[in-house]
Amino acid sequence: MLFVEYPKCSTCKKAKAWLDGRGLAYDDRHIVEDNPTADELRAWHGASGLPLKRFFNTSGMLYRDMGLKDKLPDMSEDDMLDLLATNGMLVKRPLLVLDDTVLVGFRVKEWEAALA
Repeated sequence: MLFVEYPKCSTCKKAKAWLDGRGLAYDDRHIVEDNPTADELRAWHGASGLPLKRFFNTSGMLYRDMGLKDKLPDMSEDDMLDLLATNGMLVKRPLLVLDDTVLVGFRVKEWEAALA
């Protein structure tokens, strides 16, 4: 599995500790140094079953500074994916990419169910 994180993010640290505490192996990827591409995000979005808006870091400064709350409703899915691919700080984290699904954010019950 692939663990996509921003190392300074407290939620990412909790998720990583949760994975490590269960002895689960994963590949680690820094979301800013190796930002997901639009094609990766498109595939992950499809596998997640979630609305694309859930992939945005809505609590981030960049999201607020860009006024995306008001812009997203008028954007196409391709435009949103292209925008997410421009800066890892726009992407909700952590992301856990599994063979058959993608988990966005860290919710223990979701992660337990997906990894059971």
